[in-house]
Amino acid sequence: MPQIHQLGHSSIADFAFSANKDLLAVPRASNVELYNNFKLSHTLTEHDKTVTGLDISPSGRIVTCSQDRNALVWDRDASGEWKPSLVLLRINRAATSVRWSPDERKFAVGSGARLIAVCYFEEENDWWVSKHIKKPLHSTVLNIDWHPNSVLLAAASTDGYARVFSAYIKGVDERPAPTAWGERIPFQTLCGEFTNETGSWVHDVAFSPSGDSLAYCAHDASVTVVYPSAPEQPPRAVINVKTDILPFKTLTWVSETSLVAAGFACHPVIFSGNENGWKQERSLDDPETSSKTTTGDSSALSMFRRLDLKGSDQSDSVLPTIHQNTITVVRPFESSGGKVTKICTAGIDGKIVIFAI
Repeated sequence: MPQIHQLGHSSIADFAFSANKDLLAVPRASNVELYNNFKLSHTLTEHDKTVTGLDISPSGRIVTCSQDRNALVWDRDASGEWKPSLVLLRINRAATSVRWSPDERKFAVGSGARLIAVCYFEEENDWWVSKHIKKPLHSTVLNIDWHPNSVLLAAASTDGYARVFSAYIKGVDERPAPTAWGERIPFQTLCGEFTNETGSWVHDVAFSPSGDSLAYCAHDASVTVVYPSAPEQPPRAVINVKTDILPFKTLTWVSETSLVAAGFACHPVIFSGNENGWKQERSLDDPETSSKTTTGDSSALSMFRRLDLKGSDQSDSVLPTIHQNTITVVRPFESSGGKVTKICTAGIDGKIVIFAI
């Protein structure tokens, strides 16, 4: 059975667990709430406007970004208090998303300024600075994801493209081993650019566990998987899976041959396949088999009461899914044998739900 945690009733735009799953970070308006075993323990309050993204590094450092065009890195001091360090983002529009690199040396911030800020710590000045990836981004970057080598970076954008860039920073990164995405890859090198025939917004993007393939979901209710072949060569395969449900906003890989996507349909969907073809396999919390039903009292008295209170004679309804509104984020929660066995979702309804695959 899924584990359901109702963390208030306001929307959850992003969330992150610590490596041991004891700490959960959730943005709430301009604050960030920290939960220990799903009990509120701290509130981080340094941002001036809505917090749009956050992430927790493998060692437990928290990074947050906001519509106030700032990012903060939070470290816990000896007394247990969380202290922020300012990051020099140098952006003139809202930050939209943030993710740590796997090696924790850098993090990337997407923004509405048509750029990605790749941030790293400058020891000489004891602060976080950034370098910008700009071209050929033409619109807001909605989400980002790191390759396992901590050098390549994927971006999902409202200009209808999913792109793969090099975020290699000399003096910070070790030279990466060659991959199908590229060999000599100086900072801001475009290693891949992909779109759908509809040109619709790309909501999210994710590298496979090996980094040898890329998946993205778009507002045309499709999921696309890309298999690169060699640097500066067309990909071996680009497989687009169209669905007849509402669009997906978020996705994550659970193995090299399986991924989970979720969004406006309010329930996660599993896709499986390889470079020969992908298919929509099944739904978690399938609304067609759910025992939940629409509720409502159809008596005349109730109808007039609704007209008086709400100006409508329509009864309230409950969706036949656990999430009662759009799922905004899906992340791996638990793994075994190299495969994700549990995922965690968050939504506009304020719920955090843990599903077994």
